[in-house]
Amino acid sequence: MTLPSGTVGPVAELLERSNRLGADPRNTNYAGGNTSVKALAPDPVTGENTELMWVKGSGGDLGTLKEVGLAVLRLDRLRALVGVYPGEEREDEMVAAFDFCLHGRGGAAPSIDTAMHGLVVSPHVDHLHPDAGIAFATAADGEQLTKACFGERVVWVPWRRPGFQLGLDIAAVQRDNPDAIGTILGGHGMTAWGESSAACEANSLEIISTAQAYLDAHGKHEPFGRVDPGRVPLAEDARHERAAAIFPLLRGLASSDARQVGHYTDSEVVLDFCSRERLGELARRGTSCPDHFLRTKVRPLVVELDAEVPLQELVANIRELHSAYRDEYRSYYERYATPDSPPMRGADPAIVLVPGVGMFSFGKDKQTARVAGEFYVNAINVMHGAESVSSYRPIDESEKFRIEYWELEEQKLRRMPAPKLLATRIALVTGGGSGIGAATARRLAKEGACVVVVDLNAEHATSVAGELGGSDVAVALAADVTSEAEIAAAVRAAVLAFGGIDLVVNNAGLSISKSLLETTAEVWDLQHAVMAKGSFLVSRETARVMIDQGLGGDIVYIVSKNSVFAGPNNVAYGATKADQAHQVRLLAAELGAFGIKVNGVNPDGVVRGSGIFAAGWGAQRAAVYGVEEEKLGEYYAQRTLLKREVLPEHVANAVFVLASSELSHTTGLHVPVDAGVAAAFLR
Repeated sequence: MTLPSGTVGPVAELLERSNRLGADPRNTNYAGGNTSVKALAPDPVTGENTELMWVKGSGGDLGTLKEVGLAVLRLDRLRALVGVYPGEEREDEMVAAFDFCLHGRGGAAPSIDTAMHGLVVSPHVDHLHPDAGIAFATAADGEQLTKACFGERVVWVPWRRPGFQLGLDIAAVQRDNPDAIGTILGGHGMTAWGESSAACEANSLEIISTAQAYLDAHGKHEPFGRVDPGRVPLAEDARHERAAAIFPLLRGLASSDARQVGHYTDSEVVLDFCSRERLGELARRGTSCPDHFLRTKVRPLVVELDAEVPLQELVANIRELHSAYRDEYRSYYERYATPDSPPMRGADPAIVLVPGVGMFSFGKDKQTARVAGEFYVNAINVMHGAESVSSYRPIDESEKFRIEYWELEEQKLRRMPAPKLLATRIALVTGGGSGIGAATARRLAKEGACVVVVDLNAEHATSVAGELGGSDVAVALAADVTSEAEIAAAVRAAVLAFGGIDLVVNNAGLSISKSLLETTAEVWDLQHAVMAKGSFLVSRETARVMIDQGLGGDIVYIVSKNSVFAGPNNVAYGATKADQAHQVRLLAAELGAFGIKVNGVNPDGVVRGSGIFAAGWGAQRAAVYGVEEEKLGEYYAQRTLLKREVLPEHVANAVFVLASSELSHTTGLHVPVDAGVAAAFLR
């Protein structure tokens, strides 16, 4: 493990322990839990040793925690807060007081769990959210189960909202139970401590493994009830086909208040839960651990129809359920909101469960959507464990509301950076493996979009997608745009990856420079198949998705100056570009009723980085104009009004502007990106 430069001793041990614990989902969920160490360090002002505490700050993830993610506090000042603590009714004020305990600049912002770590006397403390531990924490008789499983070694702490008082409670448990190694926190998780980093980690793992062993030994078979024959998972191909068919609708509905990105999960755990008789009953009880319902909402939307119900019946049922869900969520908010509560953030579901198909989760970006799904899998595991040995009883709905609309959570949301201009947008770029397509994919990802890079060359597509980041940012797909079947498959894959499509860039192309007499029927057909037919197929398949979403969208054609300019030895290429140019106008007229804008970009002379020019077009055009191929870009630049060479990035800039909100009322437009070619001026 590589630690940040200068990270040694206890802090290094803390980071190593945190990363090990956080890397295993059995120990804690993503961004869940926190760890700490207390140690002496010299005060730079006095030179004397001062007892400090390093603790994971607000946000972040244990599995990837680095020193910059730690809050650093003076322990004497933190513990002195006990003397000014105004009581549980005002405990939220203590979070602001932590700022007066920081050592130097203090590192990361202290989290709500800081007191839990600082008031426990042991030098090392772990607070984790393992599924096995939360199963005990949410069992109706969790206190008795904890006693039966752990004896005096682990102590039950009744539910209390995270905060200063919970820190006092845990400190008292440790003081009054000298043989205890940790606690089960009702409705929440677990805490362990130790005199060394190794001992603390061992105690955490002991609690988790002991809890799981107890569940395995004492748990009853099929705690979710029998499998409903009508909800048996569909075969994988049929399952994915059905998922792709309903995902755009689900995403559109889940975006009623704010546009969302989606994630699809059809793991064995999810499919089994969705197939069981008690699906609706248990899902309605909601999630438990605060980390769960902050990301999954108080409960999911559950479709309880049979797996093989006709698609139209399923769609109608989903629409009805969504409307009812929104009404119910508003009622939930109104039941518990006070004049001081933050405004309702949105009434749409974050989790949708569909028997036979799987789970659809939603969030402000792909990672958030994926993590929401992971948290609901944690919730399923928790329900399974609790129901196997007892009865699943999460905290009261009123307490869930207090957490969900906690002012401290609202403050955390307000501290988040503003979203990028194309955040929540899902873009599909054809010919994305090189040249203009690759530059466009890079620009769209930079502006916050999720990008599907489609190219005939799978290696090139994979390389570009890899540049952009992991699968939360971009995916690569190989497809021949002349194949109706391959385009349909690519669009389905894009939908399964992100939940839908908002922006299409028809960029795939090739060019063969020949005179009229040298142009064969085969050359003519190939040019038109790739660009005229290919862009038609892509536009048709993606428009279906956009219409189902009901969120509008953008289709941008990368056309050419040659769509309006007549040059020599260019009949097949020029004619098919003219075809694309008119597709822009035709589709703009047809798709405007659905809020879908269709525009084009007319580049010229894009030599550097161009796949078309590298494939022989450059040599052919250089021969036509009587210049050396390596100087073709310079030649094109000199014949323009601005005397500037056009690069792929310049075309990508135009795509971004057309797709941005700045041109929200523009459709049917062609934007020249040619440095000024008077003969190609649009009239």
